[in-house]
Amino acid sequence: MSTARSFIIAEAGVNHNGSLETARQLVRAAHGAGADAVKFQTFRADAIVSRAAPKADYQRRTTAAEESQHAMLSRLELDLDAHQRLMALCDELGIVFLSSPFDQDSADLLETLGITRYKLGSGEITNLPLLSHVAAKARPIILSTGMATLGEVEQAVHAITAAGNTQLTLLHCVTEYPAPVSEVNLNAMITLRHAFGFAVGYSDHTEGTEIAVAAAALGASVIEKHLTLNRADSGPDHSASLEPAEFAAMVAAVRNTEAALGDGVKQPAPCEQKNIAAARKSIVARVNIATGEVLTAERLAVKRPGTGLPPALLDAVMGRSARRDITADELITWDCLL
Repeated sequence: MSTARSFIIAEAGVNHNGSLETARQLVRAAHGAGADAVKFQTFRADAIVSRAAPKADYQRRTTAAEESQHAMLSRLELDLDAHQRLMALCDELGIVFLSSPFDQDSADLLETLGITRYKLGSGEITNLPLLSHVAAKARPIILSTGMATLGEVEQAVHAITAAGNTQLTLLHCVTEYPAPVSEVNLNAMITLRHAFGFAVGYSDHTEGTEIAVAAAALGASVIEKHLTLNRADSGPDHSASLEPAEFAAMVAAVRNTEAALGDGVKQPAPCEQKNIAAARKSIVARVNIATGEVLTAERLAVKRPGTGLPPALLDAVMGRSARRDITADELITWDCLL
């Protein structure tokens, strides 16, 4: 079985800080780092959060304390013109444009823009009406499953498949920014594969790149990681993001990991064929052996190179007689035996 190539998503999210130019720089950075796709978020604050809704802990740590979640999200919205400009830039560079909708109108907007697939965030895992609405559009869906139990994932999967859509990839995720490595539970990605039979992947919120690379080693078909231009920027997701050079290093590590996994057939690699003779051993004469003498354990040894009879045949060689004189250290071959 050959190893599939992971689809790597650079999650720009709201790391543009409400600036179209910063968003464009994130697209270029994602492309330069080797990502397959760059993803933003499509929403209207009025549609997805009440004015009284509190911020999450990680949002309070990274944004102004006096700013409400509604106010924070309002300044991070991308309008229609911004979406069109970003999509045009992605087309120009040859990187896939993605954006996560957080409400039905936003999903419809992305449909009119011709988005090729939908990525739905972990917060929507129990938003079954939105899942059904998006599934009915008959486009592939990538669904993050952070904060969810297996039962909640099952309900989400049912909502999507009941709408006639089986083009689904499930991403294991731990929704904390940054997520502690000790709580990642990466094996849950394998559980999702076994439980539902769909492709699986991993949306990574840990610091660094190791866990994303480990996900690739476990067969993640999609890997998503936040990208920022500056991790020190003020904003909800910057601190759990990679800067461009780090993201590029992660992509390279993932690609190396995929290459290293290979096809699973246990056989000599082409590069090691030339080393077999030098590294393996053969049966040789320990001492000079005269014609007619019997080859005994005392008269035989096992030494490099591996171009003669292998040591596995030692029992078959012992007890045979020499057809001719054999000098010490000479390889034993069948034609020198009676």
